[in-house]
Amino acid sequence: MDLLEKVKESLTQVIDTETGMDVMRMKLVRDLRVDEHGDIELTFRPSSVLCPLGFQLGINIKEAVLNVPGVKSVQVHVDGFIHAEQLKKILEEMD
Repeated sequence: MDLLEKVKESLTQVIDTETGMDVMRMKLVRDLRVDEHGDIELTFRPSSVLCPLGFQLGINIKEAVLNVPGVKSVQVHVDGFIHAEQLKKILEEMD
């Protein structure tokens, strides 16, 4: 299994508690890219602009990817969320 597949598998463990579905199945993670050095880039788009779980899901997504062996860094872009800038700052501080 390559690193991209491992990252996708890890993200299936991040569950939206309101729906009981994982973030990959809900298509909340988009533009997932992995380079040869283990640097990951993705876009997180919550299910709604006012998603009450937006912060927690964003944090859980970054943690899930960081915990995959071989991952060196994770950059999470946040799109379509009223608190996108605040969430980006929190996610950047997690490095």
